[in-house]
Amino acid sequence: IRCPVKECDEEILHGKYGQHLSSHKEMKDRELYSYINKGGRPRQHLLSLTRRAQKHRLRELKRHVKAFAEKEEGGDIKAVCMTLFLLALRAKNEHKQADELEAIMQGRGSGLHPAVCLAIRVNTFLSCSQYHKMYRTVKAVSGRQIFQPLHALRTAEKALLPGYHPFEWKPPLKNVSTNTEVGIIDGLSGLPLSIDDYPVDTIAKRFRYDAALVCALKDMEEEILEGMKAKNLDNYLDGPFTVVVKESCDGMGDVSEKHGSGPAVPEKAVRFSFTVMHISVAHGNESTKIFEEVKPNSELCCKPLCLMLA
Repeated sequence: IRCPVKECDEEILHGKYGQHLSSHKEMKDRELYSYINKGGRPRQHLLSLTRRAQKHRLRELKRHVKAFAEKEEGGDIKAVCMTLFLLALRAKNEHKQADELEAIMQGRGSGLHPAVCLAIRVNTFLSCSQYHKMYRTVKAVSGRQIFQPLHALRTAEKALLPGYHPFEWKPPLKNVSTNTEVGIIDGLSGLPLSIDDYPVDTIAKRFRYDAALVCALKDMEEEILEGMKAKNLDNYLDGPFTVVVKESCDGMGDVSEKHGSGPAVPEKAVRFSFTVMHISVAHGNESTKIFEEVKPNSELCCKPLCLMLA
């Protein structure tokens, strides 16, 4: 199309005609010159278009958003678009939807974290099938995945087991394997078994001591870092650390009674565990305590080493 404005006479592509016309700011009654699209299909709503058509329709806007994001937000186009969407929702008083979107943007999500779901399952004594039933029901009724599926809980559980965190002993320990991926091992492995030694049948599952200790310390990472921060010892992150451990062994009573139904079976469960009592870090010629267990006799701070059924 040739521009009708005097002293311009430029030839412009049909698609860019409106944009060109808007550059003539000095001109009055610009509408008179704007190209009228007679006939043709009425424009479809953006959301009813295919993804390709949406991209095509919004390409000019995307260019502006990209330029803004690179200038103001370090190239984070997603954050700019999300914020625009939030503002549009709040302008229409749709605050509930805006709050949910904001939660997802901040990584909180509207659902619960797998570790939280695992804690709920354990503390409410739900079996895997009972939990799965609850998960399915809540998802079907509410239409949202508030609880996480079982496989996500199993992944979260692995992080709590010894052998999940790789580690290295410096200097290496004598007679101890350098392999750190140690799961559950036979509790009686390495012990010479004879009928005289064990008048009862025992089944035992245990963890390797060094792997269990590393797992316990990794679990306490936040408390250790907070303790160092509180004592202004951030420069001593490489240690050396002194970890004082209390070992314990307790009988867990008659297991058959704990499960209710059935005759009383003479089964006893025994647990060998340890508790991290306190941790200190050496700096210069002195040593400062950065962690101390407040309730050293509580079951909650017992880290299991071996579970045995006798």
